[in-house]
Amino acid sequence: MKNIRNFCIIAHIDHGKSTLADRLLERTGAITERDMQEQILDDMDLERERGITIKSHAIKMDYTATDGQTYFFNLIDTPGHVDFAYEVSRALKACEGALLIVDATQGVEAQTISNLYQAIDQNLEIIPVINKIDLPGADVEGISQQIIDLIGCTMDEIIPVSGKTGEGVEVLLEEIVLRVPPPTGNPEKPLKALIFDSVFNTYRGSIVYVRIMDGTLRKGEKIRFMATKRDYEADEIGYLRIKMAPADILSAGEVGYIIGNVKSLEDTKVGDTVTAFSNMATVPIPGYKEVKPKVFSGIYPINSEDFESLRTALEKLQLNDASLQYIPETSVALGFGFRAGFLGMLHMEIIQERLDREFDMDIITTVPNVEYVVETTDGKKVIVDNPTDMPPPGRIERVMEPYIKAQIITPAEYIGQVMKLCQEKRGSYVNTIYLDAKRVDITYELPLAEIVFDFYDKLKSQTRGYASLDYDLIENRPGQLVKLDILLNGDSVDALSCIVHRDKAYEWGRRLCGKLKKLIPRQMYEVIIQAAIGTKVISRDTVRALRKDVTAKCYGGDITRKRKLLEKQKEGKKRMKQVGTVEIPQEAFLAVLSMDND
Repeated sequence: MKNIRNFCIIAHIDHGKSTLADRLLERTGAITERDMQEQILDDMDLERERGITIKSHAIKMDYTATDGQTYFFNLIDTPGHVDFAYEVSRALKACEGALLIVDATQGVEAQTISNLYQAIDQNLEIIPVINKIDLPGADVEGISQQIIDLIGCTMDEIIPVSGKTGEGVEVLLEEIVLRVPPPTGNPEKPLKALIFDSVFNTYRGSIVYVRIMDGTLRKGEKIRFMATKRDYEADEIGYLRIKMAPADILSAGEVGYIIGNVKSLEDTKVGDTVTAFSNMATVPIPGYKEVKPKVFSGIYPINSEDFESLRTALEKLQLNDASLQYIPETSVALGFGFRAGFLGMLHMEIIQERLDREFDMDIITTVPNVEYVVETTDGKKVIVDNPTDMPPPGRIERVMEPYIKAQIITPAEYIGQVMKLCQEKRGSYVNTIYLDAKRVDITYELPLAEIVFDFYDKLKSQTRGYASLDYDLIENRPGQLVKLDILLNGDSVDALSCIVHRDKAYEWGRRLCGKLKKLIPRQMYEVIIQAAIGTKVISRDTVRALRKDVTAKCYGGDITRKRKLLEKQKEGKKRMKQVGTVEIPQEAFLAVLSMDND
């Protein structure tokens, strides 16, 4: 055990952790030149294209140090985005040390600080690393000072490396041996193994990635998942190298995998504890919680015949992503579809992109919503994640909405823009901390509903991409929220309904009616577009009727002939309006999603 080193990498998106992981794998001989490709730990094309890690990965490396001994490194790669904060916390729990990677051109960012604090809370040994020192814009001295201010280390403890050229990687490997403590744990105690990730294999079922905290696991042993209380047999166990390497035994301190013909990812929850029947633990490893979706949206196929194909696609996605949740729903306007729950906007974007790429599905998504708690006049509590489920205004006592604490790190010259944006989004100011002469850490409390829409994009555009955001859910608070309905010729279009703050409802309704007026094609009768709260109409626009020139064939003659034809047309139009249904183009549903980009 004294030669095992379990560590993870903490970094903001695009600070080069996957590239540095490639260099570590090369230097330790964990991968041959033939198998080498960039960002090898990022399996999906989407991860490579966007330069982000979506799923966490783990890999075992053997390293012969300068003292002649062979050490076993277990690198557990973690996602860097705020949506996947829980997965990060479980990956940290499986480690004793963390490499804190900071980009030499960009400095310390919000997500780095957030994950760093989690690592410090779990008593991990932090090794600060400055990456991308080969770039012309690298400011190694300035960024080193930021790290010193952040964690209170000395200049000598910071390791400058280049993930691209491999400079400084040998020094880093030696420092991991010296500074990351070996795992603690007793192989004789009852088995406790922490699940930090799981993947689904069509032929083998759910494969669980674990860190053995205490005890020993043998191949073929009967095991139990403590949170879900499901029992299986460990048919195959082993180590995580580039390909899985089967073994007969996994002991305390080691990281590996378990295959036990588990049919569903539902049984293998991240953060759960695995124990063995032969030596059963009574208390699970603390920190496990159910991952709950924060953002909800409707997903509908553009062609209603594709409904079953969409169901199959979502089922397959859920096999590899247990945090995606969905239930069937119907909409008058869009037909059959699904109401899906996501961890955040990035997660939602990834699922949409994967549906398009991997399954070639053409879909429409409705406006993203968060989960509201509505207290009705008869004392009941209703959870609402879909505007159509909102009780009528007369029955609502109050509406509670989720709030977050947002930490925004930005260059000092953009403080004004950031504060203005947060105020527009109904934020309440908490404090400002100057990290150094140029950079500021601003904290705001904001409604989650305002964040999920386009807050991140606006923050980036108003600070030229320099600001970074991290947030934590804090509590539900009462808010003046109303359901805004869109009516076409008096009929409500459920797919265009949304829940908005009362102060913004008039402006939102007016702009949405204006947008729909441009998008809905003219019919043979006029189409009335209305925005309403309950029974009160707050905005109205009209798509004027197309008028066929029925008098074209009348030339000369008495005026009464023309009048007769016009009266006849008028009667026909009246009847048409009563039976006509308005065709709504697909762009109209997308209009709501781009409301704030006008």
